[in-house]
Amino acid sequence: MGIFADKIAIITGGASGIGRALGEELSRRRALVILVDVNTKLLEEVADSITKAGGRAKAVTLDVSDFAAVKKLVDDTVAQYGRLDYIFNNAGIGVGGEARDYSYDDWRKVINVNLYGTVNGVAEAYPIMVKQGFGHIINTASLAGLTPSAGEVSYAASKYAIVGLSNALRVEGAGLGVKVSVVCPGFIKTPIFYTSKFVKLDREKLLELMPKGIAPEKCARVILRGVGNNKATIVVTPLAKFLWLLQRISPGLMLWIWRQVIKKMREARIED
Repeated sequence: MGIFADKIAIITGGASGIGRALGEELSRRRALVILVDVNTKLLEEVADSITKAGGRAKAVTLDVSDFAAVKKLVDDTVAQYGRLDYIFNNAGIGVGGEARDYSYDDWRKVINVNLYGTVNGVAEAYPIMVKQGFGHIINTASLAGLTPSAGEVSYAASKYAIVGLSNALRVEGAGLGVKVSVVCPGFIKTPIFYTSKFVKLDREKLLELMPKGIAPEKCARVILRGVGNNKATIVVTPLAKFLWLLQRISPGLMLWIWRQVIKKMREARIED
């Protein structure tokens, strides 16, 4: 329990999936968690569940793409508790389908939530952590931020940006007492596959083609182990680790593999 005991942690996207699992696991390790999400009902249910289990949790409803709301959240947290130890910029959405079928709004929504949601958390928390002289920022990217993940191009664009942001910020923060890590999960059994918008794709057929994922609870434990070890990049699932290695060894081979993936995905395409 050591390093997380009595620490203050903000977790965006905390109502479900990886965010919920992180909140529950951190609370078991005696951290105080501030759970953030747009889904008020589910968010409050999670916070209540943690509290009833003996943990400490607070629910805050907001849209991470709204900088003013994120700023108020971070400032209020520091004002109330005197510091901020961790911020997990985890909220994210996706749009499945080929780029040729996206509307501009499909691009905008994904970039606003995934990238600007992360930027907003960093923009407010990082200067505070620099002033404190300590803190750890953990940004959730994806395997889609490490490999050319066709069939989710707007998502991949946002996640590649988060990887770059995190790596560069880690360099800047190293001499100022602030740690930065980026999380790159592979396939995790979260609601995102069922709640995300799919464009001209049969959701059920596509899900049949996807690898089996791991439980978010296991993912959370892997993430927190990486955070405890101050890892720069926390890749989750054996398959994701293998594909990341393959990407670094042979980018050309990885492009070929993804071309085979997109061919297979087109079997689930819905034509007009």
